[in-house]
Amino acid sequence: MLFNSWTFWLFFAIVLPIYWLLPFRLQTFFLLAASYLFYGWWDWRFLPLIMFSTVMDFYLGLLIASTSTQATKQRLVWLSVAVNLLLLGVFKYYNFFSNEVVTALNSIGIHASLPVVQVLLPVGISFYTFQSMSYIFDIARGVTKPATSFWNFALYVSFFPHLVAGPIMRSGAKGQDALGRGLLKQIETPRIRRSDDFAVGLYYILLGLFKKVVIGDNMAVLVNTVFSRDTSELTGLECLVGVYAFAWQIYADFSGYSSIAQGVARWMGIDLMDNFKVPYLAISPSDFWRRWHISLSTWLRDYLYIALGGNRGGGSMVLRNLMITMILGGIWHGANWTFVFWGLYHGALLSIYRFMGWETAKPLSFMDRSWRIILMFHLVCFGWLLFRATSMHQVGDFLYLMATDWRVTPTAVAMLGLIAFYALPLFLFEYWASSRANNLLSLAQSPWIARAGVYAYAVLMLVFFQAPESHEFIYFQF
Repeated sequence: MLFNSWTFWLFFAIVLPIYWLLPFRLQTFFLLAASYLFYGWWDWRFLPLIMFSTVMDFYLGLLIASTSTQATKQRLVWLSVAVNLLLLGVFKYYNFFSNEVVTALNSIGIHASLPVVQVLLPVGISFYTFQSMSYIFDIARGVTKPATSFWNFALYVSFFPHLVAGPIMRSGAKGQDALGRGLLKQIETPRIRRSDDFAVGLYYILLGLFKKVVIGDNMAVLVNTVFSRDTSELTGLECLVGVYAFAWQIYADFSGYSSIAQGVARWMGIDLMDNFKVPYLAISPSDFWRRWHISLSTWLRDYLYIALGGNRGGGSMVLRNLMITMILGGIWHGANWTFVFWGLYHGALLSIYRFMGWETAKPLSFMDRSWRIILMFHLVCFGWLLFRATSMHQVGDFLYLMATDWRVTPTAVAMLGLIAFYALPLFLFEYWASSRANNLLSLAQSPWIARAGVYAYAVLMLVFFQAPESHEFIYFQF
């Protein structure tokens, strides 16, 4: 049930009016049932897994809150971590690691084999697992209190707008809405229809559909054309332009999902956090990670990097903490050496900028900021090559061509033109919005004639410039 499908909008058109007609006490039960229906639509066999994780962490949270001894709290936290990561590991990483072990043993003359687990990856498992674990961590640290009821917690874990691709919401005191409330606290509080809910929700939904359907899916055609071909048929410039296309595909695709999720939730009186803040305007690696997939980067910072020691200790300790955090962040995305090296690469970027003193908080001139943005965009694009490639061998082939073959071909020129046609309006809009007090919400709060003009452009593009076929959201595979 994709956000860019008529099936979802029919589902939501039924859910929304019933939801608002129900009294508050019944809204939670109804939304929980709708969320399980939404999740089961992908594959009903995944439902017992999310239900098991929900039941386990709800009762472990109660035990942690009622336990007075720190040692017992830690054991219960580790139990939650172990079981959640075991489930994640079996479904997502077992085959990768078993294949690597067998390959390593065979390379030294030991012939071995391990069983292969033929299972589908449960959609959204990485997201709801991290969200449920953050609830346990926050209770153990005294940052939040346990859920007031099991049903509220179950909805917190499975709330359908953000269930399969985030953002990864916190539960309580680490608030993520205008009133400083996390998702669980919003669920526990009666919702009211705010005067601007419809306008803001519509803005987010249109923005998200424009990003996904117009930019993301059209860029996917270019990306697949490049990455599915044998490198003997490509030039270095075509490889580079293919990476540019993927940079815009993954941004439009992922941030588009997040925007639609925000809009759908807003129409139900619930605020989801901004997961992106114009990341391609970043001037440094740390600035990029303050803008890209914010719910994951802050999760890794708060629960992993700081737990490892954060900025405490000498330079070597900080370097170790950065590298471990980013490598594990890469592995979170998938079981492939390309993701390991993607995390390693971003860890190296963060470390180099930090220890060379290239991070800056001082005001920059327009020219100084511009060249930093251009440099950072290209550094990020190199990371996207690692992210998109099917193997490190393909990465090597692309890099070789980009270093040796700069023939200008009609294909490369046409692809650059298409990237500019689809992505440049979004970039200019976000550049304008980034200078406004309310960032991307500036348009939703602008005069109606300005909104009407932009919305008309978005709708026309949605109608006349859809890609030949729609694609699943990229982050569904994680």
